[in-house]
Amino acid sequence: MREPHEHIKMTSLPIKLIVFDVEGVLIAKSRFLLFEAIRGRSFRVFMKFAVIGIMYTLGIFQLEQALRILFRSLKGTRVEELSEEFSDLPLMPGSEQLFKDLKILGFKTALISSGLPDFLVVNLARRFGADYSSGIEVETSDGALTGEISGHVIKERGKAIALEGILASEGLSPESCTLVADDLNNLPLLNLCGLSVGFNPDHVISRRADYVVMEDLSEIPRILSRGAPLENRISTNNVIREAIHASALIIPFVCIYLIDNLTVAMLLFIAVFIYSVSEFLRINGTNVPIISCITQWAANEPEIHEFNTAPITYAVGIAISLLIFPSRIGYAAITVLALGDSSASILGKRYGKIKFQFNKRKSLEGSVIGFFIAFMGALLFVDPKTALVGAAAGILIEALPLPIDDNLLMPLLAGASMYLL
Repeated sequence: MREPHEHIKMTSLPIKLIVFDVEGVLIAKSRFLLFEAIRGRSFRVFMKFAVIGIMYTLGIFQLEQALRILFRSLKGTRVEELSEEFSDLPLMPGSEQLFKDLKILGFKTALISSGLPDFLVVNLARRFGADYSSGIEVETSDGALTGEISGHVIKERGKAIALEGILASEGLSPESCTLVADDLNNLPLLNLCGLSVGFNPDHVISRRADYVVMEDLSEIPRILSRGAPLENRISTNNVIREAIHASALIIPFVCIYLIDNLTVAMLLFIAVFIYSVSEFLRINGTNVPIISCITQWAANEPEIHEFNTAPITYAVGIAISLLIFPSRIGYAAITVLALGDSSASILGKRYGKIKFQFNKRKSLEGSVIGFFIAFMGALLFVDPKTALVGAAAGILIEALPLPIDDNLLMPLLAGASMYLL
């Protein structure tokens, strides 16, 4: 099999059906409809939704159990109100053009969601011109939700059952189907389809998918066209983002010559609070001068409509490193993050050819370059042996598909490895 950057994985049957997860692929990942629908309700309801979401993420609640609790909390919500909330959710940039392109290429398309009511998925499919749709069956009475739900998609293997029905209707084999998804909730579909594409995927899909696409949905038709190379493109947003990332190199020098570590760490935590408020306002339509502009310049297209947490984990990782490690090791850990992560990302996109099988978002070339630059940067603060260990630990974290943001883990693991040496 050829590497993903060269040509499409060949299946025994030609691809004829493209199946899309909805949340996180066609709708911004962090804009979950049920959370949008509780705006204006009591703080208690908000906290209930947040706790249920966390417990589901941690695997304490199964999907059906979590959904039943959430929908019962929405009992009495008018169908029109839910439809209005859904219509306000931003579509992923390029999603409408994607479906036009797929139709021109002759593919059948399907939307399968385990988080949206079926009538909303039907409307979205109609908007996109998709051939099939499947969502949660919600019970209504006099135009309002009763809180009861049903249907295949809320079950453990429900999405796969829905797809099997579509395949049977079309008379297709699973091998002639491609999945586009972002999270582990779609594993039953991934195991069923002949080809899989992770779009801004989590750590599980990044490892298991045949291809990974970051930022740009227009890459999907290119993959399906069999033989079209995927270009390593670097956008202006990427450059700005990584330049901001690398600018953290100044923090150790600020600590050495101007302000003590504790003060800088406290200032970073204050900046995190201000940024969080700014992001909340931005995604709700109110831009905060300077901060929101910088966010929009640095964010990639999918992040424009989401609450972007990367700057938060980045600042927190740096602040904790300043607080828990001896100064020189903390400074070296911050340098590994600032220089190693940014160079591995931007230069990996430019020169990366050999994708890691365990994380198709990353390349061998990017990791080698990132390691070398991180090592050189760490030498400013520690001896060569210590710098070597810190750079190796940091770049390993950067390359692995992990459930926790590497902006947080990278300086902490790099610092810990140097401290324990």
